[in-house]
Amino acid sequence: MPNPLAGGQVPHSTLATIDLVDSSLRNADTSSSVPVLEEGSMNPWALPQLKDTSQLIEFSVVARMQRMIIGFLKACGLLGSLYFFICSLDILSSGFQLLGSEMAGDVFKGNVVLSNPVAGLVIGVLVTVLVQSSSTSSSIVVSMVASKLLTVRASVPIIMGVNVGTSITSTLVSMAQSGDRDEFCRAFSGSAVHGIFNWLTVLVLLPLESATTLLQRLSALFLGMAHLQPGARAPDILKALTKPLTHLIVQLDSDMITSSATGNATNSSLIKQWCGHSGEMTQGHSNTSGAFGPCTEKNCSTPEDRLPCRHLFVGSALTDPAVGCILLAGSLLVLSACLVLIVKLLNSVLRGRVAQTVRTVINADFPFPFSWLSGCLAILVGAGMTFLLQSSSVFTAAIVPLMGVGVISLDRAYPLLLGSNIGTTATALLAALASPADTLLFAVQVALIHFFFNLAGILLWYTVPVLRLPIPLAKHFGDLTARYRWVAVVYLLLTFLLLPLGAFGLSLAGGAVLAAVGAPLAGLVLLLILVNVLQQRRPSWLPHSLRSWAWLPLCLRSLEPWDRLVTHYCPGRACSRPQMAAKEVPCYQTPEVLASQQF
Repeated sequence: MPNPLAGGQVPHSTLATIDLVDSSLRNADTSSSVPVLEEGSMNPWALPQLKDTSQLIEFSVVARMQRMIIGFLKACGLLGSLYFFICSLDILSSGFQLLGSEMAGDVFKGNVVLSNPVAGLVIGVLVTVLVQSSSTSSSIVVSMVASKLLTVRASVPIIMGVNVGTSITSTLVSMAQSGDRDEFCRAFSGSAVHGIFNWLTVLVLLPLESATTLLQRLSALFLGMAHLQPGARAPDILKALTKPLTHLIVQLDSDMITSSATGNATNSSLIKQWCGHSGEMTQGHSNTSGAFGPCTEKNCSTPEDRLPCRHLFVGSALTDPAVGCILLAGSLLVLSACLVLIVKLLNSVLRGRVAQTVRTVINADFPFPFSWLSGCLAILVGAGMTFLLQSSSVFTAAIVPLMGVGVISLDRAYPLLLGSNIGTTATALLAALASPADTLLFAVQVALIHFFFNLAGILLWYTVPVLRLPIPLAKHFGDLTARYRWVAVVYLLLTFLLLPLGAFGLSLAGGAVLAAVGAPLAGLVLLLILVNVLQQRRPSWLPHSLRSWAWLPLCLRSLEPWDRLVTHYCPGRACSRPQMAAKEVPCYQTPEVLASQQF
């Protein structure tokens, strides 16, 4: 492209920008967050440099005591915020279940629709988004397979959809950091890399499974080699810590969702009203049901001996959707407040040598030729932490704010998130082993399919460094959403709601209609991707008219017109572009780069 400046002269505005950035670089107190270029390279994803507060300064005894007390209070505040953050995630899941439980159960009843692999995938995504729990969705699938309402082959796409839908929690958490441009860029990329990995794995394995039933055959092979016996349920450490608080707010009967899907529902409300019994047990009342729910034990108490639960909504006249709305609003408010506190406290605590030590430990690599072991160790750490927490949503939601403040890099968070996928399948496998004898084989096979799906994804998109496509794609999404914050909302709605609903609606019309509409759209998207890649790498291979999109209207090749439209109608600063402060000048506006671009 020809240089628009004659004689190599730099315009006054550019020189002013260079002088501004030069002065900010010379000021150590105001330039701590400006990424430093190394050897002239551009790296907008460099972790921010936190101010060093570890200078050797003589403190009096009183000052030392004050520092110790403040540090202790910060640590307590961080742990307390993290605890309420986890509890709010639990309440958020309960709110979603109350809002979408009946719909989730009804969705699974369409056996004709479920025979379509694409429809099964979409249903898995929608149900997991509605109930905010991959464990609940997997339990529904297991129950339907055990009840002969669903074949194992039809359950495979649903399990894939469950894996995709569980990544919505980290995306919601990342939006709480949208106030700061750089933090939002890193946080949203961390949540997007998880969803992109799941979608790419589905795009490869869903057609392969439909043609060869690879995952079904592999799980059946391993199931035939094992001699399984019903075992004890794995300890749920996280629930033991959060139950004392969350059970005072609301308690749900998750089995009602499964019963609704299998057609055995005996109660219209998901809110648990009765939590125990007193007095003498009455023999032979195993079929007692009604307002107290089905009796599953050999010895059941009479209704007079039932003890009511102790939570806020016992005996409430509100409907399940009304309670769900209340819980959803309250939990989102608490979750956002806790996340803001966590980010502020992390920024306050992780400074100077402490920050450098934490970053060195988390982002360190083994020396060559064993550098590949670093990613494997991160996968094992992610799997182990998820297994201990018994929740992949909590682990991924905790990783996102750490990425936002710059403690964990995207390259290191990627294997941690992949390990989280493995950890949640190990939890599901142990839960399957605790199933009754009549559903044991079905539960274990579904859990094995889930495990092999995630393992195949790791083999596809991690083992070979060139194929780690989710990382550059997530960086692109992060840069885009940092510039246009409303893109994050559009991504969330399209990925987890509108596109799945559209595909589900087409599947209701029949497989022929879905193929007639979906195949041309998929071909168009692939063609656009191919043309864009060739424009950047091999433009000579394309016709002159396709070497650039300049001939298209501006609204079809740029987000600027859409950004002006959204910011005009969006109230306040919710959708406006983040203002870039002096300390947030990205590295591509440093003096060296600007000068090299102009001369």
